[in-house]
Amino acid sequence: MTAQESFLLRLRRQRERNGISLEDLTASTRVSHELLEAFERNDLSEWPSGLYARAIVRGYATAVGLDATVTVNEFCRLFPQGDRRTASTVQEMAAIVAHISEYTDEFDRTADRRRGSSPLETLPAAPRRATLGRAIQALWARLLVFKPRTTSS
Repeated sequence: MTAQESFLLRLRRQRERNGISLEDLTASTRVSHELLEAFERNDLSEWPSGLYARAIVRGYATAVGLDATVTVNEFCRLFPQGDRRTASTVQEMAAIVAHISEYTDEFDRTADRRRGSSPLETLPAAPRRATLGRAIQALWARLLVFKPRTTSS
């Protein structure tokens, strides 16, 4: 039995031990019955990735009475759907607000960063300062352009 199968079996057994049916879990997490059923079968082919996958696992863990943070961290270590890299999320948010994203992922995509040191320790200080500087600059630019409406009486 692989570590992934063991993880999913432990979640399913916890659900069954607490007498929670998949229908109850579907109602409490608002995740489709098919996705939860596939999750318990270790079929994540139709699953979302990143933030959405972690949110589903967090909801599942909370509903069955497990520590959500520990469960999500274990999910991220075992499954590629739990990837915490932010490049795609930042680019999607930039597209929503019609802004060209200058974000670049500073991490080696081939390395498994989910184990070991924290991401802040792996990111050199210079890119952190540059990113923070750009964010502050953008904030000031928006504040300077913003003009509150005055109401006429």
